[in-house]
Amino acid sequence: MMNVNTRGTYLTSKACIPYLKKSKIAHILNLSPPLNLNPIWFKQHCAYTIAKYGMSMCVLGMAEEFKGEIAVNALWPKTAIHTAAMDMLGGSGIESQCRKVEIIADAAYSIFKKPKSFTGNFVIDENILKEEGIKNFDIYAVKPGHPLIPDFFLDEQPELVTKKMESQGAVPEVKEEKLQPQPKRSGAVEETFKIIKDSLSDDVVKATQAIYLFELSGEDGGTWFLDLKSKGGNAGHGEPSDRADVVMSMSTDDFVKMFSGKLKPTMAFMSGKLKIKGNMALAIKLEKLMNQMSSKL
Repeated sequence: MMNVNTRGTYLTSKACIPYLKKSKIAHILNLSPPLNLNPIWFKQHCAYTIAKYGMSMCVLGMAEEFKGEIAVNALWPKTAIHTAAMDMLGGSGIESQCRKVEIIADAAYSIFKKPKSFTGNFVIDENILKEEGIKNFDIYAVKPGHPLIPDFFLDEQPELVTKKMESQGAVPEVKEEKLQPQPKRSGAVEETFKIIKDSLSDDVVKATQAIYLFELSGEDGGTWFLDLKSKGGNAGHGEPSDRADVVMSMSTDDFVKMFSGKLKPTMAFMSGKLKIKGNMALAIKLEKLMNQMSSKL
């Protein structure tokens, strides 16, 4: 993330600056957010925030350094944009809560039309398009009229962003529901592993080739494993026969929700409910396997 976002932005700008100085309409536009130092934006994804804020700091520094020669600005969406990343994080149906990429393209064009004196700004896509006279933003919605997910770093009350996203279905089970206590799940993990074990086959093992260790806290917790390397596969309580490729730590309640499709592993990881050690590529393979098993759980 540091290489692509912060370092990539800095070095690309450095390489282009000698040529941009010769232009009458020179612009650098970074896709990075306004600098919001509320700790909530660092809590669950510190590396990502630092990497994106590094791009924003390039805007501040270069806009001042090259004032009058090169316009340097940042652009950030007000709502989630439908991309491959959103499909990965949000899963099926997430696109209905997003806008199309065209809103970013139109906002970028609005910035590039401005003179070089327009520099050092952190522009929000919807705001600049409103200044352009656009009133109907349904044209940018993947599903017009459907509630949209707010993007990170923008909300005036960031503590409410997670709740707002939950209410729109974008982040299922990021926080525990306080109004309705969860029922006790006596033996739920054991029952889940029985169903997992019954679902195993040589084809699943061949497609996965990994051993997973689950360190579960809470009722019915302890150490559990899923062996998708041995012939036919195996799953159950205790340690696997061979070294685990991926170790996942979480509560028993969240484990059951994950395998039943009520909690997406990526979101559990992003929200701090799931901790992963080991091969992340194999962890992603398990998520695909969970999607296949969820109908049986």
